[in-house]
Amino acid sequence: MTAVLNLVVTLGMLVVVPLGLRLIPDLPGWLPRAYVVGAIPGAVALWLPRGLTASSLSTVYAVTALGLAVFGVLRVATPSARGLAVLTATVSPAVAATALVAERAGYPLFGFPLRTLSLTVAHFHFAGFTAALVTGLVCASTSDSPRARLAAVCVPGGTAVVFVGFFVSDAVELAGAAVLTTGLWLAAFVIWRDVFPGVTDRATRLLLGTSAAVLAPSLLLALWWALGRAADLPHPSVDWMIATHGVENAVGFGLCSVLAWRRLLGPAVGAGLRDLPQASDEAARDPEPNATGRRRG
Repeated sequence: MTAVLNLVVTLGMLVVVPLGLRLIPDLPGWLPRAYVVGAIPGAVALWLPRGLTASSLSTVYAVTALGLAVFGVLRVATPSARGLAVLTATVSPAVAATALVAERAGYPLFGFPLRTLSLTVAHFHFAGFTAALVTGLVCASTSDSPRARLAAVCVPGGTAVVFVGFFVSDAVELAGAAVLTTGLWLAAFVIWRDVFPGVTDRATRLLLGTSAAVLAPSLLLALWWALGRAADLPHPSVDWMIATHGVENAVGFGLCSVLAWRRLLGPAVGAGLRDLPQASDEAARDPEPNATGRRRG
């Protein structure tokens, strides 16, 4: 399962995050390319034995991710649900990269086992970056509807509580998983109800529908695992979670999401969250929106 986990993380570092960064309007156009340059040494480090070489290469990635976080704080942070979601997306790779440096050096950062650090790297590329970015896009596509705003608050909030749970208790981690799941299921509902009907391109519909549908089984597995740990009940093993929950999140949700939203934006890619076509207030309140294509990019 180590190879599977490494493939998942590599996909996040070299494909999903760079594609997602292109959807954030206030980041400079060169930043996604610079991120890839810095992420390549980190991806190589995943496949090397732990030690000085691997930790040095991953440090290059950590510096790159920290630079992205600084741009996020300075350029995209706004006092809104959408701004919180996008800020979380830009900061999350720095958390992942910090865990990667420690894990590749063989150092149990904050006393965490190396396997836990490996899982942290994966989680903050997908539950951190991709999930937060998608909720920001959902806000933009629905004129910041109440459901979308709630999702955009729950995902960063749940991610933060899960992070705190690492240090406090399994019960806190379970609470964070529940909040995160609520936010993502709500985002999936808004996608199905308000965004999907306006998409006519078959490939885009397939990608967008897959990204929303996969969240149901994937997050049920996450809740089962967190509940089992918190209540000392039978639950899936870590290896089984990597092979199911991890792959579903990486490919079904992460990759399909960024590909779908890039197709939705079309020529507006690079304008992304700022210029995504907005639903009218009346349409946002319509319980059965028609497929007029109003949200296509």
